[in-house]
Amino acid sequence: MAKICVVGIGPGDYREMTVRAVEVLNACDVIVGYHVYVDLVKAHFPEKEFHTTPMRRETDRCRLALELAGQGRDVAMICSGDAGIYGMAGLIYELRGEDAAVEVEVIGGLTAACSGAARLGAPLTHDFAVISLSDLLTPWEKIERRLECAALGDFAVALYNPASMKRPDHLKRACDVLLRHAGPDTVCGVVRNIGREGEETRVMTLAQLRDYEADMFTTAFVGNSQTRVIDGRMVTPRGYRDV
Repeated sequence: MAKICVVGIGPGDYREMTVRAVEVLNACDVIVGYHVYVDLVKAHFPEKEFHTTPMRRETDRCRLALELAGQGRDVAMICSGDAGIYGMAGLIYELRGEDAAVEVEVIGGLTAACSGAARLGAPLTHDFAVISLSDLLTPWEKIERRLECAALGDFAVALYNPASMKRPDHLKRACDVLLRHAGPDTVCGVVRNIGREGEETRVMTLAQLRDYEADMFTTAFVGNSQTRVIDGRMVTPRGYRDV
Protein backbone atom coordinates (compact mmCIF):
# COMPACT_ATOMS: atom_id res chain seq x y z
CA MET A 1 0.00 0.00 0.00
CA ALA A 2 1.21 3.54 -0.80
CA LYS A 3 2.24 5.47 2.29
CA ILE A 4 3.01 9.00 3.40
CA CYS A 5 4.78 9.68 6.68
CA VAL A 6 4.32 13.26 7.87
CA VAL A 7 7.52 13.83 9.81
CA GLY A 8 8.30 16.46 12.41
CA ILE A 9 12.03 17.19 12.11
CA GLY A 10 12.31 19.32 15.26
CA PRO A 11 13.79 22.82 15.45
CA GLY A 12 16.53 22.38 12.87
CA ASP A 13 19.52 20.62 14.42
CA TYR A 14 19.86 17.00 13.27
CA ARG A 15 20.70 15.99 16.85
CA GLU A 16 17.22 17.10 17.95
CA MET A 17 15.37 14.90 15.50
CA THR A 18 13.78 11.83 17.03
CA VAL A 19 15.25 8.42 16.31
CA ARG A 20 11.94 7.47 14.68
CA ALA A 21 12.10 10.48 12.35
CA VAL A 22 15.61 9.55 11.24
CA GLU A 23 14.54 5.95 10.63
CA VAL A 24 11.62 7.07 8.46
CA LEU A 25 13.72 9.48 6.41
CA ASN A 26 16.36 6.79 5.88
CA ALA A 27 13.72 4.32 4.69
CA CYS A 28 11.58 6.54 2.42
CA ASP A 29 11.98 6.98 -1.33
CA VAL A 30 11.13 10.68 -1.57
CA ILE A 31 11.26 13.66 0.81
CA VAL A 32 8.86 16.56 0.21
CA GLY A 33 8.84 19.86 2.09
CA TYR A 34 9.16 23.61 2.26
CA HIS A 35 12.57 24.45 0.79
CA VAL A 36 13.92 25.88 4.07
CA TYR A 37 13.19 22.62 5.90
CA VAL A 38 14.56 20.47 3.08
CA ASP A 39 17.81 22.42 3.27
CA LEU A 40 18.04 21.50 6.97
CA VAL A 41 18.00 17.75 6.30
CA LYS A 42 19.42 17.35 2.80
CA ALA A 43 23.04 16.90 3.91
CA HIS A 44 22.07 14.00 6.18
CA PHE A 45 20.07 12.11 3.53
CA PRO A 46 22.05 12.83 0.33
CA GLU A 47 20.81 9.81 -1.61
CA LYS A 48 17.16 10.79 -1.40
CA GLU A 49 14.99 12.43 -4.04
CA PHE A 50 13.75 15.84 -2.86
CA HIS A 51 10.78 17.96 -3.92
CA THR A 52 10.12 21.46 -2.56
CA THR A 53 7.54 24.22 -2.80
CA PRO A 54 7.78 27.82 -1.53
CA MET A 55 5.89 29.37 1.36
CA ARG A 56 2.09 29.59 0.99
CA ARG A 57 2.05 26.62 -1.39
CA GLU A 58 1.13 24.14 1.32
CA THR A 59 -1.80 22.62 -0.57
CA ASP A 60 0.31 22.10 -3.69
CA ARG A 61 3.01 20.51 -1.52
CA CYS A 62 0.61 18.04 0.06
CA ARG A 63 -1.04 17.20 -3.25
CA LEU A 64 2.39 16.49 -4.73
CA ALA A 65 3.17 14.16 -1.83
CA LEU A 66 -0.13 12.33 -2.29
CA GLU A 67 0.50 12.04 -6.02
CA LEU A 68 3.95 10.56 -5.45
CA ALA A 69 2.53 8.12 -2.89
CA GLY A 70 -0.15 7.16 -5.38
CA GLN A 71 2.64 6.08 -7.71
CA GLY A 72 3.62 3.47 -5.12
CA ARG A 73 6.50 5.39 -3.59
CA ASP A 74 7.16 5.77 0.13
CA VAL A 75 6.98 9.50 0.77
CA ALA A 76 8.09 11.58 3.76
CA MET A 77 6.49 15.00 4.08
CA ILE A 78 8.72 16.96 6.47
CA CYS A 79 7.65 19.82 8.75
CA SER A 80 9.66 21.83 11.24
CA GLY A 81 8.93 21.14 14.87
CA ASP A 82 6.00 18.73 15.14
CA ALA A 83 4.00 17.79 12.03
CA GLY A 84 0.70 18.05 13.90
CA ILE A 85 1.34 21.45 15.52
CA TYR A 86 0.92 24.11 12.82
CA GLY A 87 2.25 21.47 10.42
CA MET A 88 1.04 19.52 7.39
CA ALA A 89 -0.46 16.48 9.11
CA GLY A 90 -4.00 17.86 9.20
CA LEU A 91 -3.92 19.05 5.59
CA ILE A 92 -2.62 15.69 4.37
CA TYR A 93 -5.57 13.98 6.07
CA GLU A 94 -8.00 16.56 4.65
CA LEU A 95 -6.76 16.15 1.08
CA ARG A 96 -6.56 12.38 1.27
CA GLY A 97 -10.09 12.21 2.66
CA GLU A 98 -11.41 8.68 2.83
CA ASP A 99 -9.07 7.35 0.12
CA ALA A 100 -7.79 4.18 1.76
CA ALA A 101 -5.34 3.65 -1.10
CA VAL A 102 -2.82 5.91 0.65
CA GLU A 103 -1.82 5.17 4.24
CA VAL A 104 -0.84 8.14 6.43
CA GLU A 105 1.37 7.98 9.51
CA VAL A 106 2.32 11.01 11.59
CA ILE A 107 5.79 11.01 13.16
CA GLY A 108 5.96 13.36 16.14
CA GLY A 109 8.71 15.93 16.51
CA LEU A 110 10.02 18.51 18.96
CA THR A 111 7.89 21.66 18.58
CA ALA A 112 9.30 25.13 19.26
CA ALA A 113 7.37 25.45 22.52
CA CYS A 114 9.43 22.55 23.89
CA SER A 115 12.82 23.26 22.30
CA GLY A 116 12.59 27.00 22.93
CA ALA A 117 11.47 26.52 26.52
CA ALA A 118 14.49 24.29 27.15
CA ARG A 119 16.80 27.07 25.99
CA LEU A 120 15.19 29.57 28.37
CA GLY A 121 15.02 27.29 31.40
CA ALA A 122 11.64 25.91 32.46
CA PRO A 123 8.93 28.44 31.52
CA LEU A 124 6.19 25.87 30.77
CA THR A 125 6.30 23.65 33.85
CA HIS A 126 2.64 24.49 34.60
CA ASP A 127 -0.42 24.83 32.35
CA PHE A 128 0.27 26.80 29.18
CA ALA A 129 -1.22 27.85 25.85
CA VAL A 130 0.34 27.97 22.39
CA ILE A 131 -0.97 30.76 20.17
CA SER A 132 0.13 31.77 16.67
CA LEU A 133 0.06 35.49 15.94
CA SER A 134 -0.20 34.95 12.19
CA ASP A 135 -3.53 36.22 10.88
CA LEU A 136 -3.03 34.70 7.44
CA LEU A 137 -5.46 31.87 8.25
CA THR A 138 -7.01 33.10 11.52
CA PRO A 139 -8.69 36.52 11.90
CA TRP A 140 -6.90 38.85 14.29
CA GLU A 141 -10.09 39.29 16.32
CA LYS A 142 -10.07 35.57 17.13
CA ILE A 143 -6.35 35.64 17.98
CA GLU A 144 -7.00 38.55 20.33
CA ARG A 145 -9.82 36.64 22.08
CA ARG A 146 -7.52 33.66 22.57
CA LEU A 147 -4.82 35.88 24.03
CA GLU A 148 -7.34 37.47 26.36
CA CYS A 149 -8.61 34.08 27.55
CA ALA A 150 -5.05 32.84 28.16
CA ALA A 151 -4.27 35.94 30.19
CA LEU A 152 -7.50 35.66 32.20
CA GLY A 153 -6.68 32.02 32.94
CA ASP A 154 -3.14 32.96 34.08
CA PHE A 155 -1.61 30.60 31.55
CA ALA A 156 2.00 30.79 30.51
CA VAL A 157 1.94 31.39 26.76
CA ALA A 158 4.19 30.39 23.87
CA LEU A 159 3.73 32.76 20.93
CA TYR A 160 4.47 31.40 17.46
CA ASN A 161 4.90 33.58 14.35
CA PRO A 162 5.18 36.80 16.37
CA ALA A 163 6.18 39.03 13.45
CA SER A 164 7.01 39.19 9.77
CA MET A 165 7.67 41.87 7.17
CA LYS A 166 3.93 42.18 6.49
CA ARG A 167 2.90 42.23 10.17
CA PRO A 168 5.73 43.86 12.11
CA ASP A 169 3.48 45.04 14.95
CA HIS A 170 1.67 41.83 15.88
CA LEU A 171 3.85 41.06 18.88
CA LYS A 172 3.30 44.57 20.22
CA ARG A 173 -0.45 44.24 19.71
CA ALA A 174 -0.45 40.84 21.44
CA CYS A 175 1.46 42.24 24.41
CA ASP A 176 -1.05 45.08 24.68
CA VAL A 177 -3.81 42.49 25.03
CA LEU A 178 -1.87 40.52 27.66
CA LEU A 179 -1.04 43.71 29.58
CA ARG A 180 -4.74 44.22 30.27
CA HIS A 181 -4.51 41.33 32.75
CA ALA A 182 -0.78 40.80 33.44
CA GLY A 183 1.71 43.17 35.00
CA PRO A 184 4.44 44.85 32.93
CA ASP A 185 7.08 43.05 35.03
CA THR A 186 5.76 39.60 34.05
CA VAL A 187 8.76 37.43 33.15
CA CYS A 188 9.08 36.70 29.43
CA GLY A 189 11.67 35.30 27.07
CA VAL A 190 12.47 34.94 23.39
CA VAL A 191 14.43 32.39 21.40
CA ARG A 192 15.45 33.04 17.81
CA ASN A 193 16.69 30.46 15.29
CA ILE A 194 16.16 27.53 17.65
CA GLY A 195 18.61 24.76 16.80
CA ARG A 196 20.03 26.69 13.86
CA GLU A 197 22.97 28.95 13.14
CA GLY A 198 22.70 32.26 14.99
CA GLU A 199 20.56 30.96 17.85
CA GLU A 200 19.79 33.70 20.39
CA THR A 201 17.98 33.71 23.73
CA ARG A 202 16.94 36.53 26.00
CA VAL A 203 14.93 36.87 29.21
CA MET A 204 12.99 40.11 29.68
CA THR A 205 9.80 41.63 31.06
CA LEU A 206 6.45 41.83 29.31
CA ALA A 207 6.94 45.57 28.91
CA GLN A 208 10.27 44.92 27.19
CA LEU A 209 8.80 42.15 25.04
CA ARG A 210 6.26 44.65 23.73
CA ASP A 211 9.09 46.62 22.11
CA TYR A 212 11.21 43.62 21.05
CA GLU A 213 11.88 43.39 17.31
CA ALA A 214 10.93 39.79 16.57
CA ASP A 215 10.89 38.03 13.23
CA MET A 216 9.36 34.88 11.79
CA PHE A 217 12.16 32.76 13.27
CA THR A 218 11.41 33.95 16.83
CA THR A 219 9.35 32.14 19.45
CA ALA A 220 8.25 34.27 22.41
CA PHE A 221 7.32 33.04 25.87
CA VAL A 222 5.16 34.91 28.38
CA GLY A 223 5.17 33.64 31.94
CA ASN A 224 2.24 33.41 34.33
CA SER A 225 1.91 35.26 37.62
CA GLN A 226 4.24 32.77 39.35
CA THR A 227 7.04 32.79 36.76
CA ARG A 228 10.33 34.18 37.98
CA VAL A 229 13.99 34.45 37.02
CA ILE A 230 16.36 32.00 38.72
CA ASP A 231 20.04 32.32 37.88
CA GLY A 232 19.17 34.07 34.64
CA ARG A 233 16.67 31.42 33.62
CA MET A 234 12.92 31.71 33.13
CA VAL A 235 11.17 29.34 35.56
CA THR A 236 7.47 28.70 36.13
CA PRO A 237 7.02 26.64 39.34
CA ARG A 238 4.31 24.01 39.46
CA GLY A 239 4.20 23.85 43.24
CA TYR A 240 6.12 20.65 43.92
CA ARG A 241 8.07 22.31 46.75
CA ASP A 242 4.81 23.11 48.55
CA VAL A 243 3.58 19.51 48.65
